[in-house]
Amino acid sequence: MTGGKEWGDVKKVCGPDGGRVIPGRAAALVTYGFSRTTRSRRSPKGSASGDTAPVYPQHRLSSALAHDTAGIDGPGTPRRSVGRSSHTPRGERYGDRHGRPGTLPPVPGRLTFLLLLSAVGAGLFALLTWQVETDGRMVGRDWSVLGWFRRQDAAHPGAHGTAQVISDFGNIQVAVPVLLAAVVLAGWLGRRAAVVRWWLPPLAAVVTMALLPVAVNTVKAAVLRPAPGRTVPRTDGYGYFPSGHAGTSAVAYGLALLLLLPYVRRPAARTALTAGTLTLQAAVGVALVWCDFHWPLDVLASWCLTVTLLAWFAAAALFSGPPEPASGDVSCSSGSPD
Repeated sequence: MTGGKEWGDVKKVCGPDGGRVIPGRAAALVTYGFSRTTRSRRSPKGSASGDTAPVYPQHRLSSALAHDTAGIDGPGTPRRSVGRSSHTPRGERYGDRHGRPGTLPPVPGRLTFLLLLSAVGAGLFALLTWQVETDGRMVGRDWSVLGWFRRQDAAHPGAHGTAQVISDFGNIQVAVPVLLAAVVLAGWLGRRAAVVRWWLPPLAAVVTMALLPVAVNTVKAAVLRPAPGRTVPRTDGYGYFPSGHAGTSAVAYGLALLLLLPYVRRPAARTALTAGTLTLQAAVGVALVWCDFHWPLDVLASWCLTVTLLAWFAAAALFSGPPEPASGDVSCSSGSPD
């Protein structure tokens, strides 16, 4: 036990993190996150130093942040390899922050999930294309669903005009300008936030949108599906599968959402934007079938293609990285113990 004089010396000597330490005492004092709380600790029995081994103060958060003891060797040093380079891949990554899509390089689990999601969307799109091309079972269901929509349209003639207005949200003249505005805004916000590769998400969005008409027109020319309710294709070689309007609206508004969502901090606003975008996509798809512009499978196939394209975009956006560290900042990385 230390006497009153020894405890009086505690007020004169401070450790690296503000804790009180008695230099040269038999049992050094260790702080536990409180500047005025001290506790003595003895070395294990049988050690070379016995009870005279010094115990250095530890950081109040964790040993991973205990940089105050860097360069000090001893049995009580929390991390003796603080000054060394990281030996783990995760230690080389920038930490994730609120509002950003991921780390740099991205966490493998996120990238794997996005690639798997893209493969699922592509597989479903291929399945629907095969069903339409071979006049499979799903085509029969398509006739039934189309007939139901036609009966509802006849029973509610006032809804036809509203459905036409909603379907116009899938026009290129409406959807593409919205996406371009989101591209410019996301680029400005990313550069303002000093994102490492602020230009990557806007560029990936433009490339993704450019891939959509290539994929849609290629499949349309190959399948040459007739207009809704008909069995003979058009003589001009125009096909209806998949739906270009449904794909344009889903990809354009989906990309705009993914571009701007990282910069929306309020959870309620993020939820509202996501729900609004999904509702708009569903409304456009229903309106296209309601107005007899497309078969139900045309719209469903475009949504599957949208999942693939948006997953590719999200995977590319993972590599945009966090904000650049300011000058003088010290990055914390995990090191391996000696």
